[in-house]
Order: sequence, then C-alpha cells, then structure tokens
Amino acid sequence: MSDSAEVPLRELNQQTSRVLARVAAGETVTITKDGVPIGDIVPRGALTGRPAYSFRTDPMGDLDIPDLGGPVLDDEEIEATLRGMGDDVGGGTDA
Repeated sequence: MSDSAEVPLRELNQQTSRVLARVAAGETVTITKDGVPIGDIVPRGALTGRPAYSFRTDPMGDLDIPDLGGPVLDDEEIEATLRGMGDDVGGGTDA
C-alpha cells in the first residue's frame, strides 16, 4: 500500500516538480484548498477504488447520427404521436 499525504494547493503551485516526484515515487497526494480536500494525484496504475478508463467518458460534442429517412416532426406532432401511444407527455395524472 502506498503512502498518502495532504498538500495545500499553494504548495502544489509553488513546488509542482517536488510534489510530482513524490507521486512518481509511489505516494498518493491529496490536494487541499483551505484545508478541504479537492482532488488526488495518484501514481499511474495505482488502485483508487474507482474505475480508470483509457478513453474519454464525458460528452464529446455533437453526435454524428445518420439520417434514416423518416419524417421531420415538430413538437406538436411528436406530442400527438405520443398521446396516441397512451403516454401523457404533459406530466398530468389520470386520477
């Protein structure tokens, strides 16, 4: 198990190379701002208790969705279609 230490954000800003050298040596560093933890810097490959993905998991802009040739419907047509399926798109109750 690796060592762990808290480092204030100011120290990280002023001594980035030293802090990263500690991480490279296997130490996990928790960055704090005003004494409150705001993030962790962990050695590459360390187990953090949460998944690490080798790809982006955040939204990456517009999707390239193919045109399937269906009709273009406005909001009223979509609502009418959904009502016809039995859905209450207005959010009301039937009670």
